Amino acid sequence: MQSDTARYVLSRLVTTILIIVGAMLLLFTLSTIVPGDPAVTLLGPQATPEYAKKFIEDMGLNEPVPIRLVKFFGAVLRGDLGIDVVSGRSVASMVGAAIPYTFILIFSAIGLAVLLGVPLGVFAATHRGSALDHALAFMSVSFIAVPSFVIAIFLLLIFSIWLDWLPVLGAGNENDLFDQFKRLILPTLSISAGWIGFIARLVRTSMLETLGENFIRTSRAYGLSERLVTYKYALKNACIPTIAILGMGIGRLMTGAVFVEIVFARPGLGRLIYGAVSSRNYPVVQGSVLVVVAIFVVVNLIVDLSYSAIDPRIRRGAQGAAK
Repeated sequence: MQSDTARYVLSRLVTTILIIVGAMLLLFTLSTIVPGDPAVTLLGPQATPEYAKKFIEDMGLNEPVPIRLVKFFGAVLRGDLGIDVVSGRSVASMVGAAIPYTFILIFSAIGLAVLLGVPLGVFAATHRGSALDHALAFMSVSFIAVPSFVIAIFLLLIFSIWLDWLPVLGAGNENDLFDQFKRLILPTLSISAGWIGFIARLVRTSMLETLGENFIRTSRAYGLSERLVTYKYALKNACIPTIAILGMGIGRLMTGAVFVEIVFARPGLGRLIYGAVSSRNYPVVQGSVLVVVAIFVVVNLIVDLSYSAIDPRIRRGAQGAAK
């Protein structure tokens, strides 16, 4: 059994490494096929030919593509994501400065979505067909259908401009946690609203399916309380699809965070990538997107290992398919 688990973990680690290598190849390829002169874009038409030539040399764009590829892979393996040719700062330090803000935003959004979505899904499943079940279904689908940046604009107009209850711009004073918390409320609600509805619908469907299983009927036949059957036995099995979706959701949440960080003028990876793409700052784009891909893949690895630990049938199924 331990050797089966080790093989499963090793196969997932190899898959993770191959995905990251593929992402590195794709990022490098995209940076080589984008048309136009990056020196003109970054330096403007007023840049002298000598300065533009030096700029191209500093970025290494005058070297053959294979050499640039080898240097890119070697630098990434050393933890060197390159130098921002505009500011002279290392890309790693820029990503390191921005990533805590994005992490706080994403994990607060996931936490809020799970905290509200799971109980709402359980309530809808245990009160199937009631008026509240229909109301929750309508609200869930509505939140899922509306993009996060549209919700962000509405929340900004209502709670900041109209009611003047919450500050809206920036991440707040570094020495004032309460100010940072107030400025985190609206961005978190913007990203999590759709996920609250999605998790509620997913948990409701999984709960209804699980509540019809034989082991649930057996538990009730043994006289176990309905609360114990619902929250200990049914909810544990019903949460497995939700855990899998949360792993995939990290990528979707990062996409939503890009727009929300722009709307609320918050620092973070989203704004860093948006600014780098706008100015065609290749080193920053490569380094930032690579970090996002690595985070996404590692989170999915953790999710895969966690829900296979919860339900060993998933691990055995994956091994059987591999054989």
